[in-house]
Amino acid sequence: MRELTYVARNSAEWREVPDPRLGSDLAAIVAPVAATSCDVDTAILAGHATRRELHIGHSVEPPFALGHECVARVVEVGDAVTSVRPGDLVVVPWSINCGTCGHCSAGLTAHCSAVPHMAMYGAPIGGSWGGLFSELVRVPWADAMLVPLPGDLDPVAMAAASDNWSLSWRLVAPHLRNRPGARVLVVARGSIGLYVCDIARALGASEVLYVDPDAGHRAIAREFGAVTAEALEPVPHGFDIAVEATGRVDQLALAVKSLVPEGICESAGNHFRPGELPLLDMYLTGVTLRIARDNVRGHIPDALELARSGKVDPRRVVSHVLDWEQLPDALPEKHLKPVFVRADA
Repeated sequence: MRELTYVARNSAEWREVPDPRLGSDLAAIVAPVAATSCDVDTAILAGHATRRELHIGHSVEPPFALGHECVARVVEVGDAVTSVRPGDLVVVPWSINCGTCGHCSAGLTAHCSAVPHMAMYGAPIGGSWGGLFSELVRVPWADAMLVPLPGDLDPVAMAAASDNWSLSWRLVAPHLRNRPGARVLVVARGSIGLYVCDIARALGASEVLYVDPDAGHRAIAREFGAVTAEALEPVPHGFDIAVEATGRVDQLALAVKSLVPEGICESAGNHFRPGELPLLDMYLTGVTLRIARDNVRGHIPDALELARSGKVDPRRVVSHVLDWEQLPDALPEKHLKPVFVRADA
């Protein structure tokens, strides 16, 4: 089979590798049918996700397989798999998890103790698990990981449910449940922030301000009912909830400075470079700040159910629908949220 392989800065190519095998009664083999890129993929292709940038002790240098967001079709399952069968469409979560260890049982699926720390598709940080821009992918714990895609949902619209769409649900939905009518600030550079705008308005935010220098992104945010701005000046005591998805610490600092007393800030940016936060201001305001890789598996069903409700439109964030064969050339280009579709899967 072929897998899309990161080979050098801004360069990816198809490489032939052996077909994956089940290797366990608990495993499944899936074939991605609609896959999309994430901010992490952009950072990898730009050369930021190196051992030096990540400040970790093991190598993430090329070559390695790319991709960690997709809807896939089940091809083969082990004898002990009960939740899916060949032919089913499924969401494949980005992190590898067994579903039964202590961390998984507590909902911390991104920290599964049955695999090396940070085990994931699309980057060899916790072992080599392949990527979701591959023709076939092994899922080691099918019942624990795979989530059936409801038949009334479009695989193209939900290609990001593996990560960005479900993460965006988690960034605001639980907080709006506890703070009905909250004012929400979104400081972003792309798809996560736009998904958050859509979800926040759908779930009752009284105000959403979306800050992004890209005029095209701001236009989409306005379609979701958000007020937009090109840049942010801190608005003391302006917002109950802030979401930062830029990867820039200076933007995170502006976001936390805009919170009400006991306000909440969720950071979904990949901060590859250090920076300074206004810790004294945060202390005096009583800010709650969460910066974390997401335990996405537990949120996927709720995020899919919201998509089914008709209150949101994740398809609007998809910027391009491209043929699978265009991946090596199109992936390094700067598209908002391209989805690559396979007609043969």
